[in-house]
Amino acid sequence: MPVLPGAEPYRHSGGEVGVLFCHGFTGSPQSLRPWAEHHAAQGLTVSLPLLPGHGTRWEDMQLTGWQDWYAEVDRELRLLSERCSQVFVAGLSMGGALALRLAALHGERISGVVVVNPANKVHGLSAYALPVARHLVRSTKGIASDIAKGGVAETGYDRVPLHAAHSLRRFLRRLDGELPRIAQPLLLLRSAQDHVVPAVDSARVLERISSADVREIVLEHSYHVATLDVDADRIFEESLGFIGRLAPIPGKEGTAAVG
Repeated sequence: MPVLPGAEPYRHSGGEVGVLFCHGFTGSPQSLRPWAEHHAAQGLTVSLPLLPGHGTRWEDMQLTGWQDWYAEVDRELRLLSERCSQVFVAGLSMGGALALRLAALHGERISGVVVVNPANKVHGLSAYALPVARHLVRSTKGIASDIAKGGVAETGYDRVPLHAAHSLRRFLRRLDGELPRIAQPLLLLRSAQDHVVPAVDSARVLERISSADVREIVLEHSYHVATLDVDADRIFEESLGFIGRLAPIPGKEGTAAVG
């Protein structure tokens, strides 16, 4: 299936500091593209992959699970590590969860973590019905485009495939047990109003990790997809400042490439 317009992966060859960006569940690189481009413009090497089953049609996602999504970002991390002397991971929602697992499993290979509205649990009574419901109902209402800013839309699916949702639930439960292994510096930004991931998820992440260098920022004007919302510029600047405090950011730009 052809990739939806704007959902293409994005990569930028810059300096010795690299950032791996991970998009969210049923979303696409479009939701993080401005963030990635902002960092690329400052001379950083950037990778923003398209996760398997995403960016085409929701039916394609039925054939994938968390192992596929994690394998993709793990591969991109290894490629960045070969190219860069220091690597940071960043993500939105489930992408934040993927970034956290990379930090938990790869330790000192990752210099720092930036997460925006990270997911920690699939909430509600429906979550407990997923093991059975996924065999009876193929999909449910989508979660894309939870954005306060008018005229802005997220390129994501309008349906949530339940097989994939069940896999996400299993992944988040596994990740929760791995969070204490995270000791890298961490910047967590969360929206005051989020209709997809509740604030308790961020609180759980902060409670469970072992990092000593931790900062939490509350985004007062944005909903879940904050990277496309009113507070987007603040996210970009805060994350760039976080990275710049931990690694030397080159002053010259590299060359960008799509795909």
